[in-house]
Amino acid sequence: MKILVTGGAGFVGTNLLRILSNNNNYELHSVDNYSTGLKLNEIPKVQYYNCDIRPFNIHNITFLLNEIKPDIIFHLAAVARIQPSFDNPIKYFNTNANGTLILADWCVKNNVPIIYAGSSSHHSGKFKNPYTFSKDVGEEILQLFAKNYGLKYSIARFYNVYGPNQLLEGGYTTLIGRWINNLQEGLPCEIYGDGEQRRDFTHVSDIVDALIKIMEQQAYDKDFELGRGKNYSVNEVADMFNVTPIYRDAKPGEARNTLCESKVARDVLGWKPQIDLLDYIKTLKWK
Repeated sequence: MKILVTGGAGFVGTNLLRILSNNNNYELHSVDNYSTGLKLNEIPKVQYYNCDIRPFNIHNITFLLNEIKPDIIFHLAAVARIQPSFDNPIKYFNTNANGTLILADWCVKNNVPIIYAGSSSHHSGKFKNPYTFSKDVGEEILQLFAKNYGLKYSIARFYNVYGPNQLLEGGYTTLIGRWINNLQEGLPCEIYGDGEQRRDFTHVSDIVDALIKIMEQQAYDKDFELGRGKNYSVNEVADMFNVTPIYRDAKPGEARNTLCESKVARDVLGWKPQIDLLDYIKTLKWK
């Protein structure tokens, strides 16, 4: 079975491919433009291609898809994070929406299912920021192609993912990765707003477990909410890290709270997240 992961050199993609590589029945391929993916993340048993999914590269990505001929696509490639999206909405739309359009069109023509990495920000409002809008349009493209062309797809919405291979530096880091880096480097940890905003932090291994279950069970035409089902305030996270944070002004476009209701994933997939944020933080060591 040939499996293609877009964004396969990134955070979630690397963790997914690492688990899939334990099964010798899978032929694994990754497409990534390495804008945030890392060569250091590459693992044996995976064929990596440096290729962009955006429209300017449509001929190359289509040629590559025709060469690989995957049996299924995990579509994880995206420009992530809310705050940078305000500065470059066109970039976000071209990747997250138009890139998804190209893949959906190819999948329909070749009868290949696609599993799409959605975002929990979907629930905070489509027009709250360009990132959420672009990811929601990606979802709607798949729904359109399913209704009119018979596309097989599933949407897997991630909630505040953390764990191995997460980015530690740069504008695309999440809170957990950024704080780990700051503590290692002796830098202060910052909170934007009052710190009472709550997030459902979900370990990447639990996300990967759900993605593989979707594939193995061919659980298509469904939306799966993938979160721990328990949230913490950012102030509580600061206590877990044992840090005294610096407070900054709140940033626009952010949800006040995220909390996953994963009933569909539990009932359909038999999925149950296993790792809690506090237990993960206890395993970390600083310089």
